[in-house]
Amino acid sequence: MFSVLRPFLFNLDPETAHDLAIKSLKFNPLPSKMFEVEDEEMLNIELLGKQFPNPIGLAAGFDKSAEVYNSLLKLGFGFVEVGTATPLKQFGNPKPRMFRLEDDEALVNRLGFNNDGIEAIRARIKSDQKKGILGVNIGPNKETKDQKNDFCLGLKNFFDIADYITVNISSPNTEGLRDFHDQAKLQDLLLTLNKIKKEKKTKIPLLLKVSPDINDSDIPEIVNVAVKNNISAIILTNTTNGNRDNLTSKFKEEEGGLSGEPLQKISTIIIKKFYKQLNGKIPIIGVGGVSSGKSAYEKILAGASLLQLYTGFVYRGPFAAKTIKKELIQILKNDGIKNIKDAIGKGM
Repeated sequence: MFSVLRPFLFNLDPETAHDLAIKSLKFNPLPSKMFEVEDEEMLNIELLGKQFPNPIGLAAGFDKSAEVYNSLLKLGFGFVEVGTATPLKQFGNPKPRMFRLEDDEALVNRLGFNNDGIEAIRARIKSDQKKGILGVNIGPNKETKDQKNDFCLGLKNFFDIADYITVNISSPNTEGLRDFHDQAKLQDLLLTLNKIKKEKKTKIPLLLKVSPDINDSDIPEIVNVAVKNNISAIILTNTTNGNRDNLTSKFKEEEGGLSGEPLQKISTIIIKKFYKQLNGKIPIIGVGGVSSGKSAYEKILAGASLLQLYTGFVYRGPFAAKTIKKELIQILKNDGIKNIKDAIGKGM
């Protein structure tokens, strides 16, 4: 069905097509049985104190305002992350702000954290009880006077209803956000968030989402702060500001974050570097160019325990997770591996 509809959807503006997808998912039309695969127990993995049915997750950015996460879980994803949620509702950057680079199997976006705000998102999650593992990605409003306080508000509003919370310091579309990669600034932020966790008597896992545009010298510093502050997992990576030289699409020079196939090798290399530095202390969630069993397996071999996709979902459609799972299971069988956890970091 998607292969029939894809030419029509890809004729639409990317954001219009996305809004149409959200509306369609609200009808929850397809039974979850359609997205099950044989021998999926080979993909079961325990992490963050949870049993994940499989490691294929949907990244933040698709279901920004937590409108359709249960429908997305029915599509065979092992977990879904909603957001980025900001304290106040915001429109984001002016349109057009999302571009489809079809020849490169990529997207460029400068959306700017458009979402309905913490209050509405919290109310939705409370009223539509999650039917799987749900993460909430939090960030600051564009016009805020205090970005750190916005992160604090995010934690205070979601610690009791999410399975984990992602501290997003990595988007290129909010001014000043990536400054939190600085060791002192990151230490201050995570220390404050951990104080809130203590006050609220919660053990909610805090995840840290990192930019791919950091220098190698930043890696040991980020790892050191993450370990010191009990970060439960590091998400590698968000979209990239650069890396446009080998692209062919006319939209390649559009300002914003590049995602999809061109990010595949870049994020995998960063995963390897972090995996080596982390030395098993913190697990990694790999993101960037995941669209097949092969690309998923490469990130697992590099050191990722879980994976997320976004652009791959846009290009592959509703059966993306099922296809990746089937291909991944076949690869594991071919390599004589009984469970996905036994492949983590084996390429190092």
